[in-house]
Amino acid sequence: MEIIIHDLIEEKVKNIYKITNNSFIISNDKKIKNCMGCFSCWTKNPGECRIKDGYENLAKLYSKANKIIIISKCCYGSYSPFVKNVLDRSIPYLLPFFKIKNKEMHHTIRYKKSFSFEVYFYGENITDEEKDIAKNMVKANCINLNVIDFNVSFLENIN
Repeated sequence: MEIIIHDLIEEKVKNIYKITNNSFIISNDKKIKNCMGCFSCWTKNPGECRIKDGYENLAKLYSKANKIIIISKCCYGSYSPFVKNVLDRSIPYLLPFFKIKNKEMHHTIRYKKSFSFEVYFYGENITDEEKDIAKNMVKANCINLNVIDFNVSFLENIN
């Protein structure tokens, strides 16, 4: 299964990415609440967010994926607010424990699963500095999520 996380209207997604029957789409069609940092997903209800807004089972969904595709407006070298919220709410995919990976401290993974990661940033006039920040951020996300292969692309416009 592939998970597509995006901040576009549905028609634009279909224009830039081939959606199949094996695609699970997470779009900004309903309100996502911000992570509260309560860590209930680690302590009281491991693997599941306590906020019941339709995004509480992202960790379980990630555990079934073999590819995650993100399509996001590039906002100062990072994801759009919606996409960032989805990723923040995905923290139950990880355990609250740490280990050293590549001489950096990262969370350990809850599921012994690997997947590939594709990120498409779009926006006019994305600077080289924003591109570098975005690439480094995606790389760090991939280390945390136990990603086996990733790609970052930048699109001038979404058409």
